[in-house]
Amino acid sequence: MVRVRRLLFLPLLLVLPLTACAEREDDPAPEAAGSGDFPVELSPEGAPSVTLEQRPERIVSLSPSTTETLYAVGAGDQVVAVDEMSTAPEQAPRTDLSGLTPDPERIASHDPDLVIVESDTDGKLTESLAGTGTATLVLPAPQSLDAMYTQFELVGTATGHRQNGADLAEQTRSEIEKLVADTGDAGTELSYYHELDPSFYSVTSATFIGQVYDLFGLTNIADQGDPSAQGGYPQLSAERVLEADPDLVFLADTRCCGQDAETVAQRPGWDTLTAVREDGIVELDDDTASRWAPRITDFVDTVAESVTRAAA
Repeated sequence: MVRVRRLLFLPLLLVLPLTACAEREDDPAPEAAGSGDFPVELSPEGAPSVTLEQRPERIVSLSPSTTETLYAVGAGDQVVAVDEMSTAPEQAPRTDLSGLTPDPERIASHDPDLVIVESDTDGKLTESLAGTGTATLVLPAPQSLDAMYTQFELVGTATGHRQNGADLAEQTRSEIEKLVADTGDAGTELSYYHELDPSFYSVTSATFIGQVYDLFGLTNIADQGDPSAQGGYPQLSAERVLEADPDLVFLADTRCCGQDAETVAQRPGWDTLTAVREDGIVELDDDTASRWAPRITDFVDTVAESVTRAAA
């Protein structure tokens, strides 16, 4: 079941607390309620605009990435329920609500005035919740880091924490730019394979996650001449990985599927890989490496350290 859920989420994944070298509080400094900012019209990229007449006080988040962002901008006290996949932060009121198959009646039972989802392609959820007076904000997976920063700002604006949202975007941007600058061009001669699960699903440079690796000049073995093929989430084969012989293997299936450097080395023939022989197997946190949230800096930091070590 875990693998099924991960595969269903593949089109929504697009890799995202804080680097070890930067300290950020779990909750930002208190900010004025911002009631004077309402009503406000929100126009997320790739989704319908929505107008909020007043500051939402009861928010249901069905997006793990947005759940993390809500707390990062200081709106945690306004969150009354989150979906089953929202594993962070720990204090978030996690429920068995589903972001993949949202149930309007169960959502409405939490008496929200704002519901945030990643997708509502047919508009049925928005229509159903509108009947109860609840606004629905759709925040699709961003296609770039800049789009992610814009979402941070939008979440701040939507919750009455406009300045905190802007500060979060700027701080995250600055941390990532510094990590990349400090790494220099160490990654330009290196190749990598990013593993989503043990059946060799991966990501290409056309995805959000792939763009993070692009910051370091790394070559993605999954691109295979067409990064847009299969929606950017191709299923490779063991033979394809062995043939490409990547310098680095990033495992984003450590928690879901129990993969680590040892299990990879035990795969038939994989002990010959450069990444195995030269300690280039990188064990990622599944969530941090798949969310467009403030903790993306942890992911970027891990990539930076791995690139520096492999290039040494």
